[in-house]
Amino acid sequence: MAAKTKKFKTEVQHLLDLVVHSLYSNKDIFLRELIANAADAVDKARFEALSNQDIAAEWAVRLQVDKDAKTLTITDNGIGMTEEEVVKNIGTIAQSGTKAFMKAIEEQGDKAADIPELIGQFGVGFYSSFMVADKVELVTKRAGSDAPAIRWTSDGKSSYSIEEATKDTHGTEVKLYFNETAEAYLEDWKIKEIVKKYSDFIEYPIILPSITTNEDKTTTVEDVTINSQKAIWLRQASEITEEDHKSFFSHISHHGGEPLKHIQLAAEGTTEFKALLYIPEKVPFNMFMPETQKKGLQLYVRRVFITDECEQLIPDYLRFVKGVVDSSDLPLNVSREILQENPLLTKIQKNVVRKVLSELKKMQDKEPETYAKFFKEFGKVLKEGMHTDYANQEKLQKLAMYETMNGEAGKLISLAEYVQAMPEAQKDIYYISGDSREQLENSPLLEYFKSKSFDVVFMTDPIDEWVVQSMQQYDKKNLKPIGKGELDLDEESKKESEKVIKKATDKHKNLVAFLQSELDANVKEVRFSSRLTESACCLVADEHDAGAHMERIFKAMNQEMPVSKRILELNPSHPLVEALQGCYTADAKDPKLASYAGLLYDQALLTEGSQITDPLKFSRQVAELMVASLQKDSKK
Repeated sequence: MAAKTKKFKTEVQHLLDLVVHSLYSNKDIFLRELIANAADAVDKARFEALSNQDIAAEWAVRLQVDKDAKTLTITDNGIGMTEEEVVKNIGTIAQSGTKAFMKAIEEQGDKAADIPELIGQFGVGFYSSFMVADKVELVTKRAGSDAPAIRWTSDGKSSYSIEEATKDTHGTEVKLYFNETAEAYLEDWKIKEIVKKYSDFIEYPIILPSITTNEDKTTTVEDVTINSQKAIWLRQASEITEEDHKSFFSHISHHGGEPLKHIQLAAEGTTEFKALLYIPEKVPFNMFMPETQKKGLQLYVRRVFITDECEQLIPDYLRFVKGVVDSSDLPLNVSREILQENPLLTKIQKNVVRKVLSELKKMQDKEPETYAKFFKEFGKVLKEGMHTDYANQEKLQKLAMYETMNGEAGKLISLAEYVQAMPEAQKDIYYISGDSREQLENSPLLEYFKSKSFDVVFMTDPIDEWVVQSMQQYDKKNLKPIGKGELDLDEESKKESEKVIKKATDKHKNLVAFLQSELDANVKEVRFSSRLTESACCLVADEHDAGAHMERIFKAMNQEMPVSKRILELNPSHPLVEALQGCYTADAKDPKLASYAGLLYDQALLTEGSQITDPLKFSRQVAELMVASLQKDSKK
């Protein structure tokens, strides 16, 4: 087959330019990626060898330096590729996440140091070669196939060539022709340094020939394995240093940062497996971009790689946990399809979840500052489990933390701490939902609770609205929204309140009926309430209706939701009520009364953070009232 030259797509050229120039400050990353690719290829060949003994080999990754030619060759005896696979996996990279990768780089801005960690995540690690090489030549032969070997060559600019080649064994060799800025990578010490930092735990020997000059001027070449090969998760905890953990975490997470906590688990008995798990310090940029991330933990069976996307090992609400699980009980030839139906994975998941939640609880109790840091990063994800994992709902409730009305801004407390601080007169846990603390702490719905020194939980994560539907109690205390239903008062307060409300209702009966008539299209009822101590009015939902915050969430997601009329509650002690009554008594047909009714409703909407229907009309009415008030003052 004659050599064929093919053009890279425009977006691929753009990507290559970004990779080459944006990663200049950390060129070491190219070797990590090429060794990882080689190890992955060996993983696949080793897996296939279980059913095809012709593929069997002494698995290894070899590095070969030629200082005269200024080349470094990375060779594996892995699965290799056919011509079609070369074009698919090397010739084009759109399917490896090109657009998402470029978007991520653009979002990094000046944070060039963070960019290398994005490489592996989008499957474009091979292209980091062009940071250090003027030309890259790849020769590959597919294991278990009669297809000829293929040579792929490119300078990483606009095109690549592809042709048949000669290769006796299966696998892939990548030869880098270094540019003048990369000659340090021809030195053994530099190669060993990078392998130790990034690839020491890889199971297969990484071999670098060592050349010794003898006394008689002859040379001796000896193959030296430069990685430890011992899987980090199989070591004793005392043998693993913090640097080991950081390096391994970086390899499996591909999002930068450092681990906040590592969890080592060794289960024996009916289910035997080992696991090494990490809780990241920071939320990865794609936490809420599922299409750009691999889900689940890495699964190995007796050190043989099976998959790096085993979703069955960990529930979605713990998707921030990274790590590996190595099972002794699963069959070596297990396939991804069989995994989906394997009951053993359910047992492993239960153990993993139990251990992670236990460690989080331990952190919460013994390292409260560290836990608060963790929860601010991952709390909204963890809370998903309170709605979906009924078996662990109680444990997750204890782990949940919130800001509260009486607490300082930014300080999180658990529901247990909230209950412990409740005054004796308080029987329930009260909460309010909204977009932010700033919005909630100005809500008129808090006024009664402030007067009683009752604290109120601020629920400001969108997930809270769903979670609380399945979390009706904590520690045998009801969770009650302060913006729904009737206000629940103690007996003494209830009797006093009933007197005040009855008196106001009798006195302003006709005014309330008028307001109800004017606002009938928007409100279910107009009534007096003891909920308010300072504000004139507020809106509340019926006990079983969706609240305003839930409606706003659905609207933000462009989802339809039936809008329920709410109840307009009035403060019987507010001077505005008396003023409206005076206007109504003087002339029940005064057209200004209708405007005042609308202003009252709009005011209630604004104080809860909702949009008003006609902002221009509202502004004009407020201006008219200001003019009238100023003119009245000027006549005094």
